[in-house]
Parts: sequence; C-alpha cells; structure tokens
Amino acid sequence: MNSLHVRLCSLLLVKGRAAAATVPRRCDYYCPLRRAVFQFVRSMTTAGDPAWRQPPGPKQAVKLRHLKNQEKRRMQQERTSPAIVYVQVIGAGSRDTSPSVFVYSDYNRYLFNCGEGTQRLVQEHKLKISHFDHIFLTRLSSENVGGLPGMLLTLRDLGVPECFLFGPPQLKNYLHAINSFIECTETMKLSVQPYTEEMFEDGTMTVHQVPLFAKSRGNRGESSRSGQSSPKRENFQNKSGGQDPESCIVFSSTRWTFSQLRSRMGSFLPAQAKELGLPVGKAAIRPLIHVLKNGESIVYEGKEIRPEQVCSPSVPGPVFIVIECPSEEFVEAVCTNQQLRRHQAEGTEDSAVLVVHMTPECVLQTKQYKAWMERFPSTTQHLILNEHVSVVHNIGSHKMQTQLNMIHPDIFPHLKICKSKESLTDLRVSNVRAECLLKFQFRPVLEWQREAVPSCNTQDFIKTAAEVPDFLENVKKCREICSAQAAEPSDSAGNYPELVFLGTGSAVPMKTRNVSGTLVNISSTQSLLLDCGEGTFGQLCRQYGDDVDQVLSKISTIFISHMHTDHHMGMLRLLYQRQRALSSLGKPFSPVFLLAPHQIMTWLSQYHNHCEDILSHVRLISNTNLLVSDMEIQPKTSSIRTMLEINELQKFQTCYVDHCSNAFACSFVHQSGWKLAFSGDAMPSDKLVDIGRNATCLIHEATLEDGMEEEALKKRHSTTSQAIAIGMKMNADFIMLNHFSQRYPKIPILSEDLPNRVGVSFDHMKLRFADFKTLPKLIPALKSLFAEELVKMEERMEERMEKAEQKSRRWEPKQAGPSEAERGGKREPDKVVAPGEDAKRLKLS
Repeated sequence: MNSLHVRLCSLLLVKGRAAAATVPRRCDYYCPLRRAVFQFVRSMTTAGDPAWRQPPGPKQAVKLRHLKNQEKRRMQQERTSPAIVYVQVIGAGSRDTSPSVFVYSDYNRYLFNCGEGTQRLVQEHKLKISHFDHIFLTRLSSENVGGLPGMLLTLRDLGVPECFLFGPPQLKNYLHAINSFIECTETMKLSVQPYTEEMFEDGTMTVHQVPLFAKSRGNRGESSRSGQSSPKRENFQNKSGGQDPESCIVFSSTRWTFSQLRSRMGSFLPAQAKELGLPVGKAAIRPLIHVLKNGESIVYEGKEIRPEQVCSPSVPGPVFIVIECPSEEFVEAVCTNQQLRRHQAEGTEDSAVLVVHMTPECVLQTKQYKAWMERFPSTTQHLILNEHVSVVHNIGSHKMQTQLNMIHPDIFPHLKICKSKESLTDLRVSNVRAECLLKFQFRPVLEWQREAVPSCNTQDFIKTAAEVPDFLENVKKCREICSAQAAEPSDSAGNYPELVFLGTGSAVPMKTRNVSGTLVNISSTQSLLLDCGEGTFGQLCRQYGDDVDQVLSKISTIFISHMHTDHHMGMLRLLYQRQRALSSLGKPFSPVFLLAPHQIMTWLSQYHNHCEDILSHVRLISNTNLLVSDMEIQPKTSSIRTMLEINELQKFQTCYVDHCSNAFACSFVHQSGWKLAFSGDAMPSDKLVDIGRNATCLIHEATLEDGMEEEALKKRHSTTSQAIAIGMKMNADFIMLNHFSQRYPKIPILSEDLPNRVGVSFDHMKLRFADFKTLPKLIPALKSLFAEELVKMEERMEERMEKAEQKSRRWEPKQAGPSEAERGGKREPDKVVAPGEDAKRLKLS
C-alpha cells in the first residue's frame, strides 16, 4: 500500500467517523501522546537541507473566473447586455453601519461607497467580495472610505489584478496616505478615474459622475450625519471653468452619479428573416444572428440585410441616480443642478426609474429638497439610506450573542439597536427606507425584491441552541455553580474596572468576530481603548444602543499597539463620532490622548491635509516615550502627567514586542492598585513579562492553536500555550486569550486541562474582575454549544497531521531500485514540498 492509499484511507476514516456520529463527540485534541507525535512529525518535515527552510516562492496567479469571462466577452466583441441587473443595499445607513449599495449584473459588481463594516457584511452575506473591483465614492469622508483600505488588501489577497476607483479629486491623495501602512500596489493595480473624466462605460452600464460644491459656513463645516469636519479646501477648476478663490471661500464637495444600463438588443424575428432568404433553422444562421443582433448589417447572397429588418427595436436601458446630500449646505447645489434636471419629469433625457438618497433626515425635511424629489415622475422610486432606519445587519453576531446570553446574561448581554430621535419625514413621493440586502431589480422586470432581506428572530436562535445535545444541561450546571460563587464573599467588589471586548478576531472583520478593540471602563467617567480596528464604533453601537454617545464622551485615551490596519483603521470614525457625541450632550470638546507609534502621524497628517480635519482630535504621546527605560530616566512630560491624572493611573508603560516594526505592548497601574497588561500582536516576550509582572489581568493574543508553532513564528504571533505561559511567567492573576485567527470563527481549540486562571474572549463580552472565577465554569457549556465546529476543527487538524506525515516520508532515503529501463518507462520525480505549505489559508466566503 503506497502513500496515496494510506492518505485516502485515513481521510475516509476521518469523514466516516464524523458522518456516523449521532452526537458530536467531545474533542480531545490535546492528548499528550497525540501532541507529541504531531510535534515530532512537524520537526521531521523541517529536517534536512537548509535550503528547504526558505519560504516558498510566490504562487503563480490564477485568473478569477469572472475576469476570464470578461476577457472572453471583450475578445468576442460581445455587445449583448446582461439579462439580470439590480441594485442591492449592503449598509442601510443606520448609526452602526455606513450607507453603501452595489449594482449586480451578470458581468460584474459595482460598489458605491465602502465605509467601515462593508467588507464584514459582504463576507457574512456571501456576496463574492472578489467581484467588487469597481468602487465609486460619493464623498471622501471616513464614513464612506473607512473600509476601503481593508477591502483593497482583501482584493489583493484574493488575486484581483486591478481595482478601478472613482471619486473626488482628493482620492489619489487618500490612496497615497494609506500607502504608508498598507502595500497593495505591488501585486494589484489601482486605477483611479480622474474626476475630470465624467463618463465610465462597460458592457453593463454607462456611469456619469457630477461633482457638487457647497460653501461651508466656516472653516470647518460640520456634517449633519456624522458630526465630522468637512473636507479641506479643494483648489481646482470647476465645471464652468471658474477658479476657486482660495483666499475667501472654502468649498466642500460631494458627488452624484447617474447611470444608464446598456440598451437591450431586440429579439431576432425568424419570420421576417425567412422572407428575406436567410437560412432560418439551419446552423449557418447562428453567426448571422450574432452579427445582426450586435447592430451590424450583413450581405447574404448579394443582398444587404439591415438589423432593423429582422430584429425588433432595442430597449433603452433604465436610468438610476445615486446621490449623497450630506448636509443642508448642499441642498441648493443639488436642487439647481441642470444635469439632474434632465432626468426629471420635464427633462430632455430618460427619466430616472430609481433615485438612491444617502441623505440625512434633516435634509429630507427641507421644503426645497422635498420639492426637488417631487419633480421626478410619479413612477420614480426613491430609496433612502440614513440613520432613521433601525435594522439589524450582522445577523450572525446577534445569533451568537443571543445563544451566549443563555449561558450567562451578565457576561454576554443582549445586543442593542440605535434608534433615531428624529421624526420620520412625510414625503409625497414613492419611497422605501433601506434594509440590508433589499433589492430593486432593473432586469428582467422593474420591481422591489425583499426575499434576501435577513431576519433576526431571537426566539429562533434560542430554539436552535436548545436543540444542541447536552447544551441546556450544561447551562443549568453552569448557572448553579455561578449562583453558589456569587453567594461567596469576593475581594473584587465593585463595578469598575470593566472590560468590554469589541473585537476579538485577527486580520479581517468576519461574521462573528470583528478585528481588534477592547474598551476598558476605568470608572464611571473615564474609559480607555486598547486598539481600534475597523468597525469599532459600530460594535459600540451594538453594545450600548442609544447610550453610545455617553460611552463615547467618556473615552479620553486610545492606545494603538502597531500600524496594521486591523488595529487602527476604526479610529477616525470613532473620533468624529466622539466629537458629535460631546456636542449633542452639551459637553466641551477635548482631544483624546493618542498613545501610538509615532509613525501614525504620517498617516494622520496626510489625511488632515487632503481630506478632513483630524489633528485637532488627538494629542499624541509616542509609545517610545512610555518605554520602561525612558520612564525611569526622563521626567514625565506634561501630556503624560495629564493623561495619568485623568485616567487615575499611577503609571503607564510600554515595551517593544516581536511582531512588525514598531509594535508595542503596554501595562498600566490604577491608583487603587489593580494592574492590566495588554500584548497587542506579539510573539512570546520577556519584556512584556517584565512590565506586566503581577498583573491583575493579562490580555494576550492567542492567534493560533497549539501545534502551529511554526506558523506562529512565521507570522510573528503566539499560540494558546505560549500566551498562557507568558501569563504564568509574569504571575498574572488571570489571563484572557484574545485576537484569534478567523479560522476559529466561534471558539478556538481548547485544552481539556485549561488552567482555572484562563478565559476565552468573545465579541461583546463584558467582564468585571469579580467575573474571572466564573469564566472557567463556562467552558463545558461553550464546548457543547459549539461542538459541531470543534469536530470540524479536529478534522482539519488531523488532515494537517496527515500532510505532515506524508512530508516526513519524502525525506526518508530511498532504497536502490531497478533502472528506468527495467521499470519499463520514465518516472516523474517526487515533488518535494517546502515546509510551511501545509498551513491552511483562511478561505474567504
């Protein structure tokens, strides 16, 4: 039996065992013997010639299927239009989700705006993110582009060769700014359509971009929706040829687009074609039909035949408009725009069948904007995206939190929905308020479609969990133990400090785990944020609902561990929303203390200079100024002293850790004596042990499971056991594992002998120090709830072991055998696989 037979038998046994089991069996991945065998096999695969230790070379790019189809249509000079086209809502514009829509066609996808959380929704609802290579931006604000850097990185990783971007004139400057911390241009081309070029055309539609300008009332106008500052002065020629007077007026800009689908070619008329002598019903007619339907004449048997003789008239494509009117300052510009008038009832061109309004309620309430909407034909549909909608987008997150709430209601509170305080505007036009995945179909028929709109039914989630074997029994035991513990006296009395985990995943935001962000509520008036990945503000909205403004107003300090996008890309929107919260609560504005690598100023300065005012929102304290050696030698600056005083801290220390350039961990001590240490992203670090010694709690990344030490070393992360070992070494009272790879979407692989000082973090988990003794008691209930996922992870682990074992066999010396002539033919040499290739990459939905 050769190695191929062994592998097939092993896989059949694994699958057969899983299929035959009626009840998911308990996972025993951490059997000492199995772990020892796995480690030995992995070590054997890396023994041998040092040349094989080099990382594998870049894989040859494989062209994505939809790109192959596009190229095929271009080569065949296809002029047919897509049979199915619709607009679909991604983010409805609620407080926790930025407004965005996309156009679907048989040929391509076109994304309009890419705010924070867009990628997460695309992944959750399986919208094929690799197709989103045409992105239109109505305005360059954090609300519209907060998710763009992460989206570009994902497109790059998926092998998309080119991404087309359309937007305001500052777009190139924005891309140059984000290039300081992401590298996506080496393997993916970014094609930015100049704002002066009005038209984009392809096989689906023609898109015209029209800029709108408004005089701001001050040097920094405030957006009605987000409370953020308006864009910087734009110095360029406007459409009429006039020059912006730099010295006296500041203009802010937005854009609207009107798009017309490609005309649908008429049908071929066999009867008329037969009368003209064409070979109807024979194979020879096919290429002739193709040419005629493409609008070209042919000559058949000496006779010219024109398309209109044998084809019905083509059907003009419908027109739709996407417009953002962010504040009342833009109402005049929108309502007097002559190009928009052409597509209204009295216009000279085709009327719009759909207008997408990314417009706040205060604008919809103005008489001028209402009158402008009424100038469209009565058949025109109006789709409105703003904060007035109260819909659930992240269904997976709500489902998981509802089920976790059954285990412990205080640690896993129900998620909330932000509800607008504004009254609903009475509009005298046919309008629909946006919902996640709501569709308006253009082809084959014009109609609204609600079949894809997700449902968030709490009772269904509870029923599903109750049907999981042993779950309710384990929940009952867990609650009995927790009740007994609650009756015991505790040294950790009080409501503060409180840890709220907003993002516990790594790399990219996914269905049930957002990227890094942890809120530390130090007291009833002060909070500190540890990292601020994309979507952190949305997570706060779902955690606190209508109380989110109160929470934002208490955040005085933000610590950024390093410059990877999953740790800081949510900061801009959070800062603007914080400004809005302070204003709405009548509190004076003050900048936050930003504790971060000094390289962050390159990004913030460029964003400030070309996009929006941001530098006034932060007061930077470089992480290097908080290093242990510097804190001991140099006197504290006034900024550091003020930061410590506001947060009631004795000290705040940082240290370098092994991850990327300028990566930091931190620890801080409260005046009452408790101490918190945070690893950021890091390999095991003795420096962290030193600054975190005797911590009350250590929050440490555990990106990968045990047995993947080589992968962790390659990515400069930690495994579960490595994270626990650091906590034990520093003598931490409790260790919270965090920052899990997205290959563990619900629960990481857990050892049977997990120490009682270790807990596992989940998004939206809320902890007080008194809860630490409760966390280990939740493990049995968690394992039963996610038993199916744990079995799947065990299967993947065994598959990796099989691959590692095969590699070890390839390193064994081969015995002398018969010559090629004696074997009867030439044999292909065995392929030697370089170590490290066995690690599975996260497959994006």
